[in-house]
Amino acid sequence: MRRPPKVSMFPVLVAGAVLVAGCGGDAGDTGGGAGPGGDTGGSGEVPSAAPTPHPDAAVTTRSPATVLDDGDGAELCLGAIAESYPPQCGGPRLADWDWAAHEGEYEEAAGVRWGEFVVVGTYDGEEFTVEEVTPASEWDGEPPENGTDLSTPCAEPDGGWQVRDPALTTDETLQEVLAVAADLDGYAGSWLDQSINPAHGSDDPDEVEAAMNDPRQLVVNVLVTGETGAAEEQLREVWGGALCVLAAEHSHADLEAAQQQLSEIEGYQSAGISVAENHVGLSVIYDDGTLQQQLDDALGEGVVEVSSALVPAP
Repeated sequence: MRRPPKVSMFPVLVAGAVLVAGCGGDAGDTGGGAGPGGDTGGSGEVPSAAPTPHPDAAVTTRSPATVLDDGDGAELCLGAIAESYPPQCGGPRLADWDWAAHEGEYEEAAGVRWGEFVVVGTYDGEEFTVEEVTPASEWDGEPPENGTDLSTPCAEPDGGWQVRDPALTTDETLQEVLAVAADLDGYAGSWLDQSINPAHGSDDPDEVEAAMNDPRQLVVNVLVTGETGAAEEQLREVWGGALCVLAAEHSHADLEAAQQQLSEIEGYQSAGISVAENHVGLSVIYDDGTLQQQLDDALGEGVVEVSSALVPAP
């Protein structure tokens, strides 16, 4: 599935880091963290099918979005887009959409028309009434940077990031330390930072492919809700390379439990755990802050961060 563009700091990531970032212990194991409804002050449950507000004034897409018509009428795609040809996606119906007014700004194949546009109008929760359209080719704005910063949050040690024990800095021990991390009390997530690798940022793809993913040239980052010193001791038993262990507010299990409650929210687009930011990112069609407050009250502040696809028009 293709999603709206994200800014990635690093061209290559070890697959294991991505997998570990998306998994955790048993959902019932809070690991000592301030989970949904814990000491963050929430009730622990999202209201069933929590309603989102509908804007009472004109709204716009943040950047060019796909408008697609498969024969049943134009729709404004605000979520994932299947990378087929023609593409597939869905969203609010667009009232008053006229393809004839956008000749040369869209593609057509197999009876499907689609193009990229910034759309301004009103949204009633089901249908988007178009007031103004700017083709992507004429838009001069900057797309939102909605990627995650995967740099290492720990301060660089004196002398730089170095290997402590070469015998414990191998592909095998890299996988082992990630597995040990996932079993820590209060495990909140882990990822790899390869920015210390000399090949990082190289314009030569052959050099990048050959040099990246070297366990001696990366930092293992681990977040825990418990005692960081104890966690680091456990990790150092199996890992001799660069390591950063930091405290987190919410365990991965707690974030998973929160994520599982979000799909019935009106206007839901997607939800995923942002490990480095230690929260669940929730994308909805529209929120003016009301839904964010509801989730803060229900789950605790900082557990879920809401992103609205539509924002007030300037």
